[in-house]
Amino acid sequence: MRGYCGIIAGLLIIFFLTAPFSYAQRRPVLPQIDLPHPYYFREMYLPQLTSGPSSVAWAPDSKSVVYSMGGSLWRQKIAETSATQLTDGDGYDYQPDWSPDGKFIVFTSYQKDALELWLLDVGSGAVKQLTNGGAVNVEPRWSPDGKKLVFVSTVYNKRFHVFVADFRDGALANITRLTGETKSALPRYYYSALDMEISPVWSRDGQEILFVSNRGHIYGTGGFWRMKAQPGAEAHEIHYEETNWKARPDFSPDGSRMVYSSYLGRQWHQIWTMPADGGDAFPLTYGEYDVTNVRWSPDGKQLAYISNESGNTKLELLTVADGARTILRIADRKYRRPRNYISLSVLDEAGEQTAARVSVTDSNGKFYAPDDTWIAADDGFNRAERRFEAHYFDAWRGTTRIPVPTGTFTMQVMKGFEYCLESREVKVSEDGAPLVVKLSHLNGINNGFSAHWISSDLHVHMNYGGTYKNTPKHLAGQAEAEDLGIVNDLIVNKEQRFPDIAFSGGHVDAASDAKTLIVHGQEFHTSYWGHRGLLNIKDHILLPGYAGYPNTSAASLYPMNADVYDMAHAQGALVGAVHPFDEIPDPSAVPAQRITDELPIDVAPGKLKYMEIVGFSDHRSTAAVWYRLLNLGYRIPAGAGTDAMANFASLRGPVGMNRVFAQVPGGLMDEKMWLDALEKGRTFATNGPLLEFTVGGQQIGDELALPEPRDSVSFSAKLRSIVPVDHLEVVCNGRVAATLKLDAARTSSEVTGTIPITEGGWCLLRAWSDAAEYPVLDNYVYATTSPIYVNVGGKKPHSPLDAKYFVAWIDRVAEATAAYPDWNSAEEKKYVLGRIAEARGIYLEMEE
Repeated sequence: MRGYCGIIAGLLIIFFLTAPFSYAQRRPVLPQIDLPHPYYFREMYLPQLTSGPSSVAWAPDSKSVVYSMGGSLWRQKIAETSATQLTDGDGYDYQPDWSPDGKFIVFTSYQKDALELWLLDVGSGAVKQLTNGGAVNVEPRWSPDGKKLVFVSTVYNKRFHVFVADFRDGALANITRLTGETKSALPRYYYSALDMEISPVWSRDGQEILFVSNRGHIYGTGGFWRMKAQPGAEAHEIHYEETNWKARPDFSPDGSRMVYSSYLGRQWHQIWTMPADGGDAFPLTYGEYDVTNVRWSPDGKQLAYISNESGNTKLELLTVADGARTILRIADRKYRRPRNYISLSVLDEAGEQTAARVSVTDSNGKFYAPDDTWIAADDGFNRAERRFEAHYFDAWRGTTRIPVPTGTFTMQVMKGFEYCLESREVKVSEDGAPLVVKLSHLNGINNGFSAHWISSDLHVHMNYGGTYKNTPKHLAGQAEAEDLGIVNDLIVNKEQRFPDIAFSGGHVDAASDAKTLIVHGQEFHTSYWGHRGLLNIKDHILLPGYAGYPNTSAASLYPMNADVYDMAHAQGALVGAVHPFDEIPDPSAVPAQRITDELPIDVAPGKLKYMEIVGFSDHRSTAAVWYRLLNLGYRIPAGAGTDAMANFASLRGPVGMNRVFAQVPGGLMDEKMWLDALEKGRTFATNGPLLEFTVGGQQIGDELALPEPRDSVSFSAKLRSIVPVDHLEVVCNGRVAATLKLDAARTSSEVTGTIPITEGGWCLLRAWSDAAEYPVLDNYVYATTSPIYVNVGGKKPHSPLDAKYFVAWIDRVAEATAAYPDWNSAEEKKYVLGRIAEARGIYLEMEE
C-alpha cells in the first residue's frame, strides 16, 4: 500500500474530518517529568531502546549477567555466547537488578505512558507490576539483604527524588521518599532551580545510600552524596566533579571502593575509581568513546559495563586485577517466541539500491529492528494515533534482515521530502521471499528539481553526549537515508566537554562524497545573547565557545555575539541565528519581560547572514520576528536546522528533519556555491513541503523593481508535500496577500495569479499545518521561501512601528546587561553597553 502519495492520504482526510481535535494532540514523551530541557535527561538518563545492551546487572554467583537489549531482558553466562530472552511483554523493559538470593530480578518497564517497576520471578519466568500511578520510576537497586529496594521516582512533584520500599511477599510496602526537595538560588540554565537526586546505590552494610545530586552546584547533575537510609537523614557530599546524568556509581563488594563513569578532563565517559568515602580518583579505562552503567561483580573480580566504542552499544567485562577487557559476544539469541526474518531491500526509481529510514511495528505498536542497528525514537507523539513514540532505523544499501515473531507488521519506508512515504502490511509466518520496496518521487517532483535545489541541515551535532558514538562516515550514511545533501556539523560544548573537538578546523570532511558533504563548523553557545551557528569556519573553532557562564572564568558577557561574528568572519565563516524563539518576545510587556537575545543588535550593522526560521524553536514565532526585520529593509535569508543530536537514541527528529534547500546552478554539490546561494537568499526552509515561487518573473532571493505601485503583479506558486498542509499563503510585508487553494489531499498546489504591490518591501510563499502530521516528526508542518524583494519607485522600506519594537527590545537588553554582575573589568562592560547603544541608535533613526 502506498503512503501519502496515494490511498492513505484519502483515508486520513476522512479521519481528520471526523476527529478534528484528537489528531492534533502531539505531546512530549513522558510529560509527567517537570524539568527544563527534556531532550537532555530523556536521552542521557532515562533508558532508551537500543538493539545492543543498554544496562547490566550481575547474578549473585558472578557467573551470569542480566541485561536489557531491544526492549527485553536477557540472561547470559559470561563464559558463553548464547543469550536467553527473559521478558517479551507489551512494553519495553530496562535497568534490571538481581536480588541477592538470586530469586528475583527487578526492572523498569515502559508502557502505558509511564515507567513502572516490575518483578521477574527467575524460576517461573512470571512477571508482576510493583508500582502504579503513572510516574517515572527508574534505577531500582536491591539492598544487600534483599529486604528493601531503593529507586528514583517522579511521583513527588514530577521531579527526580530517591525513594525506598520494603520488599516482602513479592510486593513493595512502605514506599517512602528519602530525599527532600530544596530550591536553589543558583543561576541554572539547563537544570531546574529545584535540586534533584539520582542513581542511588546501597552501601555494602545496607545502612547508607550513595546518590548523585546537584545540591549547591550550577552545572551538571552534581556530586556524590552519602546518607543514612532513613527519611530526613542528613546527607553529606563526599566528592564533587561535574557529572552529566551518567555517573551511576557502584561499590566494590567489600565496600572499600567505588566505580563510576566520568568525563573529567576528557570528552567521553570512562570508568573511574576512588575510595568509598571519597578521596582522590583515577581512571580504570582510557578511550575516545563512552563507558557507562558499570557494575562490580559480587566476587569482586570483574566489572561489567556498556561501551559504544564500535558506535552501537556493546556489553564488556573488565578484569579488576589487570585491566583486561573482553566483549561479551552474543552469537545466539534464544527468544521466548521464535523469530523469523523480514529481508528488506529498498530501491530508488532507477532500481538501484538506496538507503532509507524504516519503521517496523506489530499490531500493538511495538517496534522491531535488526540485531545491530542504531535505533532512534521521536521525542513526542499523539496518543490517539499510537501507543508509543515512533521508532525507526536507517536501512543501508543492500539487504536488511529484521527478526520478528509470527504475525502481521506495518513497515514504513521514507527517504527525505522528495519521495513518497511507502507503507506495507507484512504477514510473517516463516522466513519468506525478500521484500523489495521501490521508492517513487512525489507527483511533479523529478530529477529536474534535484538538478537545481540542494538540501542542507544547518544545525547538526555529530556527537553530543548521546547513547551512540558517531563518525563522519556514519553521519554521511544518516544523511543518505534522509536524502540530505549537506550536513553542517556544528561542534559545541556539552558542559565542560567538546565531544567533537578533534574535528576543529576540519572544514569539508574526508568522508564526504559526490552526493553528501559533511562540513564541520561551530555553534557558539552563549545562552545569554542567543546561540549562533558558524558555518564553514576554516581554521579553528572559537574557544572557550561561550560567554556568560556564571561561576566560571567565562562569566563575563564579553565577547558578545557581535564580536563572535567578526572573529568567525575572519575565518571565512557564515554566521546565523539558530533556534531563535519559542514565543514572540514582547519588550513592552507589563511587568517587563526579561530579554537578553542580541538578535536586533547583530542585525543592525549587517552581521547576521541567515536565520533558522525552521528549527528547534517555534517556526511561526521566529517568522514573526523575522518579518519585522524584513520590514525595515534587512535582507536575511531563511535557513533551517534540526539541532539534531545525531548520536542520540531519543532525539528531536533525524538529521535533515528541518532543512533548507538552496538553488545552486547545475545542482553541483559544492559547499562554496551552496553557501553563496544561501547568503543571496535563494532558499526555502522546510520540514516537509517543497516550494517554488516567483513574483513579476523574479525568483526567490531576487529583487523586483517597479517604477510605481501596481494593482496587479503576477506571481506563481507551487507546492508538493509528503504530508497534508492546511494553509498555503503569499505573504507580503508581514500580511497575507493571497490564500491559495490546495488539492483534495492537501499535498499539492500549482497556482498562478496576481497580487497588488503598492509599496516596497518583500513577498514570500509559506505553507503550514495547524498541528503535527506524521511522518514529519515536528510539532507542526511549516515551510517558507526566502523573500523576493520589491523596490517601488526607488524608495527604501519604512516601518516606524517595527523600529519602535526593536528599540524597546534593545532597551530590555541594555537594562539586563547593565545589571549583570560578572564582568572581568569595567572596560568590558562599557564596551558591551556601547555596542548595544550604537544598535539602538540605528533603530531610533528608523522610527522617524
